[in-house]
Amino acid sequence: MRRTRPVASFILKMNENRFNTNFAHVYKLLTILVVFVSLICPKDSQAEFQRGALEKLDQAINKAIEEKKAPGGVLWLESNGIVYSKAYGNMANLPEPKPAAINTIYDAASLTKPIVTTSAILKLVEEEKLKIDAPVSNYLPEFSKIAGSKISIRHLLTHTSGLRPGLSLSTDWAGEEDAYRLICSEKLKAQPGERFIYSDINFILLGILVHKVSGTSLDQYIQEHVFNPLGMKDSGFNPPRSLLSRIAPTQHTKTGMLHGVVHDPTSRRIGGVAGHAGLFISAQDLAKFSRMILNEGSYKGVKIFKPQTIASLKTVHTRGRLDNYRSLGWDVDTGYTRLRGQLFSLGGIGHTGFTGPSIWIDFASKSFVFFLTNSVHPDGSGNVLDLREDIGTLAASALPEKIKPTSQFFPNKVKTGLDVLVMQNFKPLHGKRVGLITNHTGHDANRISTIEHFLKSPNVDLAALFSPEHGIRGDLDSKINEQKDKKSKLNVFSLYGETRKPLPSQLAGLDVLVFDIQDIGTRFYTYISTMGLAMEAAAENDLEFLILDRPNPIGGVSYSGPLLEGKTDFVGFHKIPIRHGMTVGELGLLFRSEREELKILNLDVIKCQGWQRGMMWSETGLPWTNPSPNMRSSTQALLYPGVGAIEFADISVGRGTDTPFEIIGAPYIHDLELSRELNRLKISGLTTEPITFTPSASKFKGDLCKGVRFVITDRNKVDLSALGLALTSTIYRLYPDQFDLAKVNRLLKSDSIISLIRSGDSLQTLIDISKKSILPFDTLRNKHLLYQ
Repeated sequence: MRRTRPVASFILKMNENRFNTNFAHVYKLLTILVVFVSLICPKDSQAEFQRGALEKLDQAINKAIEEKKAPGGVLWLESNGIVYSKAYGNMANLPEPKPAAINTIYDAASLTKPIVTTSAILKLVEEEKLKIDAPVSNYLPEFSKIAGSKISIRHLLTHTSGLRPGLSLSTDWAGEEDAYRLICSEKLKAQPGERFIYSDINFILLGILVHKVSGTSLDQYIQEHVFNPLGMKDSGFNPPRSLLSRIAPTQHTKTGMLHGVVHDPTSRRIGGVAGHAGLFISAQDLAKFSRMILNEGSYKGVKIFKPQTIASLKTVHTRGRLDNYRSLGWDVDTGYTRLRGQLFSLGGIGHTGFTGPSIWIDFASKSFVFFLTNSVHPDGSGNVLDLREDIGTLAASALPEKIKPTSQFFPNKVKTGLDVLVMQNFKPLHGKRVGLITNHTGHDANRISTIEHFLKSPNVDLAALFSPEHGIRGDLDSKINEQKDKKSKLNVFSLYGETRKPLPSQLAGLDVLVFDIQDIGTRFYTYISTMGLAMEAAAENDLEFLILDRPNPIGGVSYSGPLLEGKTDFVGFHKIPIRHGMTVGELGLLFRSEREELKILNLDVIKCQGWQRGMMWSETGLPWTNPSPNMRSSTQALLYPGVGAIEFADISVGRGTDTPFEIIGAPYIHDLELSRELNRLKISGLTTEPITFTPSASKFKGDLCKGVRFVITDRNKVDLSALGLALTSTIYRLYPDQFDLAKVNRLLKSDSIISLIRSGDSLQTLIDISKKSILPFDTLRNKHLLYQ
């Protein structure tokens, strides 16, 4: 803390003692200096927090200590570099009291899972030694004995593998190899992806995977790749005796007090180094790790993770029951997430440990709070569950007013049109024969499909099904014929086969067509064309049309061109920009107002609840479902308007790889050259990395391609128009003989832009012309917006 007041007090005292006149002049000069210093010196960091909330934090923790819910602990609250840290109570009560200190080292218990094991797995993914969605049995063949061919690394990281919570300790076994043998003999409690079951076995197996794939033990790997680079000197497994005086003991056992030895009995069986528990850590070290996470994977110039890796942590990856939200290795919103409290918004990540510690990292406010404690000391009777929630709520309320988070993103606050329709007991469909246009993305917040809802409701007479491109299950990449739905026994009429518009014979006897498909906010993604053609058919056959609205996964604020020029078609149904920034419901209203044949259509939209235009998909709390086979994440959806625009040209956009639309390349490209030229253009919100890859399908199948990977550095600032134009103009300038510019216009649909690119005009000129082209769209769009 800066100490200016004592100096001023001393000066005043000297003045009161009436020093001589010469000193009075010195006094005046010193007074001026003190005032100047007090103005330019930073305030005490704690002063930036809300004092009242900090006092309540102290009271809550001290009360828990008085009630013997914990012997003590260390709190750390940090926001944008402002820190409030404090030690409370004792680190030990037995054999004699010893006060806790800021540098006390605690048994982190299950915080090992996200901090150590998840970090190690993600590093190996970055090193391309692992693939998140690959079966675990690809790397551990023996694991295939228990449905291993179906369990992926993602399933383990999200606790959706179906494995039970823990290994049995009723038999004699010891060491990692014995643990692995026992895991391979496990029987699944549920099918992979079906249920959320919090399981130590998942992370024990991941720790073994790190060892097998990297060739070094989990503790050595994390020290080398994360802890040492970050300067985390107090962190590790099986701490040395030299640190014992700073380590908080945990629980008394038959063999004595556990002190410097991991509390978790399974981890002790394995030798103290396990993927689920065993980490010891101090508050200073955990703060360094948390800062690195908030700083997109870097800390003090040391890069630990790539920004896209951190972006993956901000996304819900749960595949099972959707009342449990998990990221990769981290909790987002489950029964274990009480530390988030009542104010931190959904979208952060956190974790807890059995010995008492907990952490919450809030991306929205760039803040984190953790409380390290040994609540199991000395006899296991402590309980900090309520305290965790109090800490979360009070920490959020203590943040500076200007960055205080909101609570608008709690789970299920964003409801799709289907969710709202279910709440309305399907009232708009009562007494009507319904034709449903949907696919696998048509489901509610708990993944119950629209088809299932309609079939079960006595108020809905579902008479026909219609499927778009990729089919009713979203797994096809070719033309689709009429088929029979196995559950409903209804005909599924294909709108991506011989016809792309419902036929009068298919609509006979229907009263209303309902559209429920997830769009991704891009003009040439054909689901909105299917909707537009179905609206035409409904108008022609005097049917009502009901759109069950869904969020735009890449946000509803930004939109960018160029505007469609010339004739419309199936990859350009209407004259809108490539990134339209609208929901399907809003587009439906726009189509009806703009197209003469639709003006007679009886159209209604069931709006989403809780969605705001500025929300990206990860902020909605809704489950992600791949809307098409090669659209596998919200990151790919965000890049698609820029990257997808060029895929008709002779270039691979990553189809046949694990990351379509996150990479591009071709055999004729020089990866270093292209990456350098694109980065020189400084496209807002992203950068590129040179890479090589070999597609297993689609364009250039089996050929080595050289190109770039796109790294999003700011999701809210990505200039997708600039990206598409930069890719087209740069690749054409560098490789004019191999890159057929005319083919780009199949999706770009702007003769004027293509002409400028041929002429060699600058990127800025292309951007300016593109922006000018969408000016008329601005006014038109605003007339049909349904959300703020």
